[in-house]
Amino acid sequence: MKYPKEYLDEIKTRLKVSTVVSKTVSLKKRGKEYVGLSPFKNEKTPSFTVNDEKEFYHCFATSEHGNIFDFVMKTQNLRFGEAVKFLANLAGMQPYMFTKQDVEREKKWKEYSLIFNRYVEFYHNELLKNEIYSNVRQYLKKRLISKDQVKKFKIGYIDKNPNFFEILKKDFSTESLLETGLFYLDEKKKYYVERFRGRLVFPINNISSQPIALGGRIIENSDYLAKYINSPETIFFKKGLNLYNLDLARKLSNKSDQIFLVEGYMDVVGLDKNGIENAVANLGTSLTDRQILTLNQFFKDIIICFDGDESGYKAALRAAENSIKELKPEKQISFLFLPDKEDPDSFVNKNGKNYFFDFVKQSKVSIHQFLFSHYKKQTQNNPSSMAIFEKKLRSIANSIKDSFIKKYVLEYFLEKISELAPHTNQNKKNNFIKKTKSLETTRRHFKESETLSSVELKEFSLLYLMINNLNLIKDNIHLLENIKIFTEINKQIFTQIISYVKSNTDLSLDKLGIDKQLIDKIEKFASIKHILNNKKKGDHEVIELLEDISRDLNNYDLEFRIEQLESKFSKDLSETTFNELKELKKKQNIN
Repeated sequence: MKYPKEYLDEIKTRLKVSTVVSKTVSLKKRGKEYVGLSPFKNEKTPSFTVNDEKEFYHCFATSEHGNIFDFVMKTQNLRFGEAVKFLANLAGMQPYMFTKQDVEREKKWKEYSLIFNRYVEFYHNELLKNEIYSNVRQYLKKRLISKDQVKKFKIGYIDKNPNFFEILKKDFSTESLLETGLFYLDEKKKYYVERFRGRLVFPINNISSQPIALGGRIIENSDYLAKYINSPETIFFKKGLNLYNLDLARKLSNKSDQIFLVEGYMDVVGLDKNGIENAVANLGTSLTDRQILTLNQFFKDIIICFDGDESGYKAALRAAENSIKELKPEKQISFLFLPDKEDPDSFVNKNGKNYFFDFVKQSKVSIHQFLFSHYKKQTQNNPSSMAIFEKKLRSIANSIKDSFIKKYVLEYFLEKISELAPHTNQNKKNNFIKKTKSLETTRRHFKESETLSSVELKEFSLLYLMINNLNLIKDNIHLLENIKIFTEINKQIFTQIISYVKSNTDLSLDKLGIDKQLIDKIEKFASIKHILNNKKKGDHEVIELLEDISRDLNNYDLEFRIEQLESKFSKDLSETTFNELKELKKKQNIN
């Protein structure tokens, strides 16, 4: 018994040829292809190639050639059915359970496919060749859609009084024609109507580039007709499982890690005419987790770009809440918000491809940042509102299936919430972040105390203790070996003191060689003087103060490094970055 075509297509959708082959053959990337040693013959020079775009492997040594099913059958000595079960398991799919209905389903698919192919070809050719549709071609010209795009996407046009139903009825039953969703019965007038009459039609293909549904757009303003309609769901077409243009876009995954997810087929075509081919569209419904899973099979960076209006924003929010559950390490889901009343097609037409990509780099926002920002705007600064805010974000984070990502996103949300809450140390942290940026560059080092950062004041206190306890420093030099000094001039003074006490036995401030103005500055702004209260402290007390200051400075360093890693992780979501971040936070908690 034959496996249903859509089941086999599903396996091919989930598994690249290189993914399957690499389980057996060590592959290296070479241009658009992968190369390796033949599994069919002993050889020293690689002659075995894999092409994910074209979905085949080829062995130049033996002329073996085929798809993933062929490869598994030949390398593991399996029959076709066994190979299907093996690959389905590898793809995370349930084994297919044959029923008596499968034969009938296969028969229906053949008929369904024939009807759709004839339908699409007929109306596509009508648009290209029939001279009476000059108004339609004028509309396409106005939208800057060329003949090349019309041919590439098999765009067609159905006039307002079509009669193709009667033609198809000669070869197919009325029941079969109705099951395609291309036609319906007008109950009042008792005749069969073409659903897409008076519309441009865009074929929606499955992963194998077979048309399974249509999208339609009117070309004239109308008060009673919807601008866009899609085929109703059928046994072979589910809106939440398919994406417009995925069959073509997935072949670009070897060239780009990015895929743009837009709202409609006109946006896809509009981007394509501007040289942006890596775009797909959902089909009039909210984005589903299954659609995200499908895109993750081919692309690392999903950029969701909906229209720049209120409905586009609401659609983006629904998409974010539905898709965050499928967030995975090394994968990104970002959102790009266009200016008000712009869609991807109009925006790229006005500004061009290069400007668009610059805009993407500067403006895209990661999915967890978008969700936090959205719900933050809905939150008032009172306990009840904050509690609802936190509960919502916890719920979003807990919906994530990957435990590693779930842990990080929840931590991100909670930390951001803590920054909004009163009675925290956030003022100290904000001051550090704000000031440290200037501390890393050439800055004015000696300002009045009210303009000095807490980092600088700590450094002055450290230097004050060092220059007034030189002999003690010499005996406890190990306490200072790992201290981080941020300010360049203070770092120089610190290094000079360490070098001096290491190389001299007779120690005195006069021989230290530090400019008196700098000494005076240290004396003036060292806040530690107020703790000492001009009273001589014992050696152990001075050492305790040194240790306290050292700990504070190292914590500042940790805060800064954590901030940098958080920024990096929000972009790459890599496990390496996350683990590094966790280790730093552990150190921070210990300190």
